[in-house]
Amino acid sequence: MFLIVTGHQGTSGDSGGGDAGGADIPPARRRRRALKILGGVLAGLLVLGAGAAAWAYLRLDGNIRGVDIDHALGDDRPAKGVITPSPPPYAAADASPLPTGSLNLLVLGSDSRSGAENRRLGGGEGGSARSDTAMVVHLDAGRTAATVVSIPRDTLVDRPSCPLDDGESTRPASGVMFNTAYEVGGPVCAVKTVETLTGVRMDHYLEIDFAGFARLVDALGGVTVTTRQDIDDERSHLTLDAGTHHLDGTQALALARTRYDVGDGSDLGRIALQQGLVKALVRQITELDLMTGPTVLYEVADAATAGLTTDTGLDSLGELTRFARSLRGLTADRVTTVTMPVLPAPSDPNRVVADEPEAARLWASLK
Repeated sequence: MFLIVTGHQGTSGDSGGGDAGGADIPPARRRRRALKILGGVLAGLLVLGAGAAAWAYLRLDGNIRGVDIDHALGDDRPAKGVITPSPPPYAAADASPLPTGSLNLLVLGSDSRSGAENRRLGGGEGGSARSDTAMVVHLDAGRTAATVVSIPRDTLVDRPSCPLDDGESTRPASGVMFNTAYEVGGPVCAVKTVETLTGVRMDHYLEIDFAGFARLVDALGGVTVTTRQDIDDERSHLTLDAGTHHLDGTQALALARTRYDVGDGSDLGRIALQQGLVKALVRQITELDLMTGPTVLYEVADAATAGLTTDTGLDSLGELTRFARSLRGLTADRVTTVTMPVLPAPSDPNRVVADEPEAARLWASLK
């Protein structure tokens, strides 16, 4: 487009019969010519802008990996929750209404070994990925409040048979660690195991790997957290004095993985750190006005979608954006974090089991 405009300017003097400056061209004709040139330039900018926007959209949309969990699991699942109707908020005049119903979302953090960046951040070499972080996020009707329930990875559960991509199924197993579900059957088995454990239907699934999480924190400009005790964990490579710290992505990931230098060294200590980190991230996103800076917005969106796996209900940029916009009224002080009630496992003091009936009461409140 710019080549066409430049060419038009270069020949205009000859076609008008005067010099290149247009000294002999009548004023009205000069104005018309100037308007045509300006229109051509603006059209060129619009074309380039549209092309850049299309490229950005395709890149972000292509970052997301989708898994058809609903098709894989079929009807052998807990019933969908009853959605309480509420007046739909509109983002702008004539815009389609945003979803407001309550829902449950399973969020997993995986220590994927795929890619050099994941390995550098601690994913390790070889083997399959595990889900070392598992949270059931319940959004209340209206989506201005949320409850985040952490499931300890060391919880012993009854793992159901899960369908695999090749048409086969995994074998059911009793008294195995919760995080083995993802290891043997991926997202589909993780969802089915959570639904079997809780009796609660997971409406959506979201998984982010090590590298994706670190990039997201960096794109947000870091995250500010407060630790109640000194941390010096040689396995997560994190050293912090008790107090308030502003962490970059690598440090935030290390905090989420820290376990052996907090509390009794069990997964419960790590969960407490992760829950504080979740609230800090919600606070950072709420306070950062992304719409005022397109460059920052793109960087955050690129980081948020990189390393992301969702169910097919959220696997397009459009659906994911619509879901994110429906949470615009959610603030950190309206997020409640809890851990599934557990007890030491009778068979192994290094493992835990659900503490009943307290755990059942908690899950029932999310239906």
